[in-house]
Amino acid sequence: MNAETDVLERADAAFAEALAEALDIREHETGDHSKRVACHTLILARRFTANTDQLRQIYWGALLHDIGKIGIADAILLKPGALSEDEWLEMRTHPEKGHRIVAQMPGMEEAAEIVLSHEEHFDGTGYPRGLCGQQIPLGARLFALIDTLDAMTSDRSYRKALSFDQARAEIVKMSGTQFDPAAVQAFLAEEATLREMVAAKCMQLHDPDISGGVKLPDNALEESQS
Repeated sequence: MNAETDVLERADAAFAEALAEALDIREHETGDHSKRVACHTLILARRFTANTDQLRQIYWGALLHDIGKIGIADAILLKPGALSEDEWLEMRTHPEKGHRIVAQMPGMEEAAEIVLSHEEHFDGTGYPRGLCGQQIPLGARLFALIDTLDAMTSDRSYRKALSFDQARAEIVKMSGTQFDPAAVQAFLAEEATLREMVAAKCMQLHDPDISGGVKLPDNALEESQS
């Protein structure tokens, strides 16, 4: 990689991180949700590929998964209660809106597909296209599990965070329905690493040799490949 390419890739990563942070702020997210789930998704992804370019695309796709919510009205996005049917239909457009945004970024074609597909379910009951099984990009299948893990182990206005063990049990129950069984097996194999990262709300960044701007905890990669 020459110096000019390195500078451009670092700029792309910084821009993607800035977009994700802007959305987290708008949604009143705390703890850098987008960076955290991107970091955690890579732990699973390393079990399926060692290709740096593919890992970078998975990282960026996970980081920008909800960027389409920029196009959702505050009255819907920040509504404290249940959404109406019409509001829910509008909310369900965010993957397509996000895809249109990310697809315009040079070199992020695979990441854009992850953004488009991150609400799909392994059994075909997700949206927006009702994809199932291997039709869903690998990064989206892995991210879906991690996003659910993060949601369940984070405090919400209407409930306290679940324990890691409670979240683990729910994820195992959803193997083959919401989640790819292979992703669930990878999650179980990486349980010790992910348990530690979830407890620490880990989202260390800025190591382009691993992927688009992410630095995992000390020994995380070695542990995930052992």
